[in-house]
Amino acid sequence: MAAIIQQIPHKTENILANWLTLLPAIVAIAVVLWRKEVILALLLSLCTAELLIFMQQGQGFGAGLLLDGSIQTLERIVAVTADDGNARILMFSLLVGGLLAYLRLSGGVTATVDFLVRKGIARSGRQAGLLTFGISFFTFIESNLSSLTKGISTRGLFDKFQMSRARLAYIIDSTSSPICIIILLNGWGAYVLGLLSTYELPMPAISVLLGSIPLNFYALFTLAVVLYTIISGKVYGPLKRVEQRASEQLPQTEIETPASHPAFMLLPLITLVGSMIGFMFLTGNGELVQGSGSRSVLYATVLACLVAYAMMIISRRFQHQQLVDMGFKGMSELLPVVTIVLLSMALGSSLKVLGTGTVIAGMVDQNIPHFLIPALLFLAGSLMSVTTGTSWGTFAILIPIGIPMVTLLNLPPQLVLAAILSGGIFGDHCSPISDSTAVSSVAAGCDLLEHVKTQLPYALFCGALALSAFAISGWLMI
Repeated sequence: MAAIIQQIPHKTENILANWLTLLPAIVAIAVVLWRKEVILALLLSLCTAELLIFMQQGQGFGAGLLLDGSIQTLERIVAVTADDGNARILMFSLLVGGLLAYLRLSGGVTATVDFLVRKGIARSGRQAGLLTFGISFFTFIESNLSSLTKGISTRGLFDKFQMSRARLAYIIDSTSSPICIIILLNGWGAYVLGLLSTYELPMPAISVLLGSIPLNFYALFTLAVVLYTIISGKVYGPLKRVEQRASEQLPQTEIETPASHPAFMLLPLITLVGSMIGFMFLTGNGELVQGSGSRSVLYATVLACLVAYAMMIISRRFQHQQLVDMGFKGMSELLPVVTIVLLSMALGSSLKVLGTGTVIAGMVDQNIPHFLIPALLFLAGSLMSVTTGTSWGTFAILIPIGIPMVTLLNLPPQLVLAAILSGGIFGDHCSPISDSTAVSSVAAGCDLLEHVKTQLPYALFCGALALSAFAISGWLMI
């Protein structure tokens, strides 16, 4: 009995220590819900993790705790950039901003869309909708670019065929992020690949990423419902009532960049896609799935930037210094995203040292049926994304929490990742503070709240289907 009593304090200390390892994740989620700021949430969570690690090493409380913990936080961030793969992802995240600026300001995007319209592809309301859907496959490199391109190029067609701008905003928003996360040869794929690259998985990170595509149920259901809406012409809920007011006057948005020639967009885009696939084979010794995603996407982006730069110089419409300024301005627009990537990498490293994933996996192992974990991750991602308005921020916080369960609980990594990605996009579609929601509204010339109200029933329907699919898939695969 005495021995048992002596063990009680030790057990209490272990339980308390286990719960403390969850504190960084709790801080991140709490700050995200409270302040709606992902960068602040990641930074405070990282500081909390480093303080706990500092105490875990036996340093304890003291006057220098905050100073030492802050220094250790900075050193953790520096250590993350020392990894070759992480450095490549960060470089790519900056360079893609320059590439997007070249594609947009060269007039290539506008020219490509004008070319498609001039060919008579859109002669009816259905064809106008299909054109909007199809443009997504030409602009999958970036979701906001995709939204702006589709909205600016097709809203006149929607007016012509007496279809509401709310319907256009729904099609724009519901085809941008889902297609970007399905094709993955873009910043979305590189971003998620960067988040995965710090974990030891039972297969290469690129294989996990590709394997998540057929399991990304929300994106697939959303695209299917959009196609049904376009082909059938039927709309439901608030959108049906808005369609009855389709004749009302809506404000027009001018195209900022005059059209040049489709080659200014298509050639760099073909270079990006083709060279990325080629570099994947090259770095994988002839096997695509064994290739280095971080190397391939960096090399391909650099090559695409060079092609776009050379074309703009040869056209004699731009000077070298103009293009340099243009490229740096494009990079600066993505600095918040690069900061999120960097802090997420550092947080993942800290949580690995702290053992947070092990503790969460142990709790789940004891209290939650394993087959429900994907569905619960989908719900968690939905809640975080709808309250923050950022799917990428949701990925940054949930991947360090969910991916460690893969090896500790022997879960299928593709399904776990797909649940996190689906939840982030679902919440993003339901959120009135999402940047993609705002961009889609502006691009379509639709009121923001009207867009949110008319899209919400469709998003909830697809979300319910996705939740059921993740529960069933968990039962079948786990």
